[in-house]
Amino acid sequence: MEFTIGDLKALFCAFSERMATERDRLCTLDGVIGDADHGIAMEQGMKAAADAAQAAEGTLQDIFNAAAKGFINAVGASSGPLYATALLRAGKAAGPRASMPRAELRTVIAAMRDGIVQRGKAEPGQKTMLDAWAPAADAAINGKNVDAIVAAARQGAEATRDMVATIGRAARLGERSLGHADPGSVSAAMLVEEICSAMKNA
Repeated sequence: MEFTIGDLKALFCAFSERMATERDRLCTLDGVIGDADHGIAMEQGMKAAADAAQAAEGTLQDIFNAAAKGFINAVGASSGPLYATALLRAGKAAGPRASMPRAELRTVIAAMRDGIVQRGKAEPGQKTMLDAWAPAADAAINGKNVDAIVAAARQGAEATRDMVATIGRAARLGERSLGHADPGSVSAAMLVEEICSAMKNA
């Protein structure tokens, strides 16, 4: 079964609803090692992305590009450029077509990881959103099933508890960032979960 433009717009709505639901939890996590605003940034960013996606017409790539623009216009903080770049790369992977096989959402997960790497210059192990995106992308590319992809993202986010932040705002805390999950990786795992739900509906 194909993943259509309507499905993509629905996926952005799912992103937006999930971030709204989890906003307070993400802000609480961020309050420990950041500025306590990650949940607000992700809620606003994904709402703007979803609104832009709904209003956009054209191909899958056009919808992703519109969502990227919506996100960065709403979020000036570090996650803005990172997710905007991730969504542009996802659009390139989806391509200028009206639909694609649902299984190809695997390439979207990998493309989002690549965009975050390109823009953020981070590596896994630095206590960032990449610690969830990277293992999810690896699992996706290696043909693991959707549950394994979600598990990889969640385990990656959970593993950030044992890391010391070396880049980003949490880096100021040094050793004090130990023992706390990175909020960016937690929200990333939620987004991976929503993409995998869309893949499951095949």
